[in-house]
Parts: sequence; structure tokens; C-alpha cells
Amino acid sequence: MPNLRSRRRNLAMVYRLSIFKKDYLSHIRSVVSIKADQVRSKHLCQRDNRIYGRSGKHFLTYTLVISGIGYFLYKKRNDFYERFRDFTFGMPVVKSLTIFTPSLVDYREKYNFIADVVAISAPSVVYIEIKDEKKLDMFTGRPITASNGCGFIVGSDGLILTNAHVVIKKRGTTVKVRLHDGTVYTGLIEDVDMQSDLATVRINKTNLPVMKLGNSSDIRPGEFVIAIGSPLSLSNTITSGIVSSTNRPSEELGLDKKNLTYIQTDAAITFGNSGGPLVNLNGEAIGINAMKVTAGISFAIPIDYAKEFLRKAEIRRKNKGKIPEPMETHRRRYMGITMLTITPDILFELQNKRGSALEMIKHGVFVWRVIVDSPAYCGGLQAGDIITHVNEVPVLAAVNIYKALESSGPLKLTVVRQRDILTIMVDPEE
Repeated sequence: MPNLRSRRRNLAMVYRLSIFKKDYLSHIRSVVSIKADQVRSKHLCQRDNRIYGRSGKHFLTYTLVISGIGYFLYKKRNDFYERFRDFTFGMPVVKSLTIFTPSLVDYREKYNFIADVVAISAPSVVYIEIKDEKKLDMFTGRPITASNGCGFIVGSDGLILTNAHVVIKKRGTTVKVRLHDGTVYTGLIEDVDMQSDLATVRINKTNLPVMKLGNSSDIRPGEFVIAIGSPLSLSNTITSGIVSSTNRPSEELGLDKKNLTYIQTDAAITFGNSGGPLVNLNGEAIGINAMKVTAGISFAIPIDYAKEFLRKAEIRRKNKGKIPEPMETHRRRYMGITMLTITPDILFELQNKRGSALEMIKHGVFVWRVIVDSPAYCGGLQAGDIITHVNEVPVLAAVNIYKALESSGPLKLTVVRQRDILTIMVDPEE
């Protein structure tokens, strides 16, 4: 029995030891596992810190390097473009025509030929005003301006060429001439030729710039021309265009001027341009601006007529030793209008602008200007009117109006204005 008890006691002790061993081992294993995890975690953290620190430094380095390379390429982009623009890299290249574009300064120097002509010609162009001494301005007390036009200097001693209709108005008027520098002189009418619509005016001034006179016989259709004048009293206004026709007979325009032809141009010419020069690209006057029919259709008197007129006037002055009488060939009364015979082409253009209101018109003259305070103006005639009858006689051309002005007594005019037919009485002056 004692052996049995001791054996049981030994077995119980062995069992307790085995249980203690298991618990101890499991505790030791857990502690070791925790310690190992802590060591591993610490190692991983140190490794991550080393990796992140190294990668951050590398990222900053790469950023600085790439930024420097980009800045260098940006500064040298033009050089690289010039060196590598012709490289094809094996690809076919289609090259376009390269046009050298000069600077704007070169454009101004090479192609502003109109400005060069104006610089030469404009100083010899004058502004002409006709003052009515019988009528005074109610505010200033000075004579009012009856009309205005232009002229250009053909003699350094003060001789000026212009249109006759610019200076020949009526009695009691004074001619005022304003030069390019703004000074004003009183002009004296010397020679007048109503047939060619030319006149000369002289002022008491010497050493004046003279306009060069060209030749109208050798001008060509399509040639560049420049019109210098004073539309709306604006001195030295410049317009340009081309020569549309070099030899337009006066008969086509319905003018009573035998053996006279006109230069047709599309350069803008208005009422104030009358008497001013039509200039070629050499700065030479090839015509005297006379009238405008409509936009793009204007006419100038060829300079060859003017040179012949000046030559005859000079001969008369030398032979007589005094200022000759005006060379007017017809004595007509003064009415104060500028007119144009209605041709089929003009009638067609007027019908396009005014519609069917002009279908009734088969003949007449078109009034394109009425002088202020003239008999026509006082009688009620307006620019744009169409005169179809004078003293109940049909008007077929402007010559019918001229013939009527050679007779005495008032004129009874039948006028078409827009859609109305009016009767206007005009009493021309002697």
C-alpha cells in the first residue's frame, strides 16, 4: 500500500510538473512572440523611415534637376528651333513659299506714294471764297459767303488758275483767296473763258510755290490720280482714284461746250473741289476738277486746255499792255445752277435710286447744284430737281437752258421733284 501511495504521489507530482511546464512554456512563447513582434515592428519602422527619408530627398533632387532642365530649354527654345526645324526624322515635308515681310517702316517708305505726291502738290493749292458785299452776317457784320471753291498757283507772282463758275457769280461780290499757310488775300479776276469754264485770279503776293503742269494727252485709263480741293470749306482735302476715261465728249454730258472733252475719274470730287487740281503720281496737274455727277463719276477739264488758255491770256496782256477784258464768248444772264443733261444711263441710275417715280421722265436736265442766294435759289429750285420744260418748251439738253438765258424776261420752269411736278418762276440776273 505504501508503495501504491508513493506511486500515486509521484504521478500527481509529474502531472503538476507537466501542467506547469506547459503553462510556463506557453507564457514564455507568448512573451517571446511579443518581443519578436516589437523587434520586427521597430525594424520595419526604421526601414520605412530610411526609405521615406531617402525617397523625399530624391524627389526634391529630381524636381530641382527637371526644373533646371526645363528653364534651360525654355531660354534656348529659339536656338533649338533654328537648329532642328529642318530635321524631317524620316517623315516627308511639304514646304510652303516663304515671303519676306518687311517692317511697317519699310511699307511707309516704299508704298505711300500718294503722301509723297501730296507733300509736293498741296502747298500750291488755294481755297477760294466768294463774299457777297451786299449781304452781311447778322452776328459778325461781315459779308456772307456766297460760294466757295479751289484753285492752284500757276505763277510765282500770284497767278491762280480755277474754274470760271467758281469766281464768276454776280455783281457786288469779292474774291478771297486763302493760301496753304492760312494767310488770306483779295483776288482780282483777270481772264475768264466761259466756253472752257476756266479763269485766272491774281493776288498781291510773290515767291509762291507753283504747281507743275503735266500733259493730259498722254494719260491712260486706269492711271492713278489724286484730287486736291476744299469740300465743305475744308482746305487741302485729299481723295484718290483712277482715270475712268480720258476723252469724254461734252455732248455726252449734255454741256454746251463745243470741241471740249473731259477726264472722267472715280476720285471723289464734291462742290468745294471745283477749280482744284487733278494730279498724277509725278505731282503734275493733268486736269482741273469741274463737277461731280454721282458717286464714282466725276469730271475734270484736261490741263492741255488750261495751258492754251494761259498762253492766249499772256499774249493778250503783252500785246495790249493791260489786263484784257474777259474772254467770254456768250453773254448770258446769271441763273445760279449747275446742270447735267439726262442721258439714258443717267436716267437709269436715277430710277434705281428713286424708284418708279421717274418713269414719266423722257428728257430734261438734272440740277446737281444750286448756288446760295442765286436767282434759282430764290425762286425755289433745289439740287436734285429735274427740269423738263422751260417756258413750256421741252428741255432736251442743257443747251435749251442756255438759249433761254440769252433771252429776256423770267423763266417758267417745269420741275419734277421726287413724285411731284412743280412750276417754278426764276428771274435771272444780267
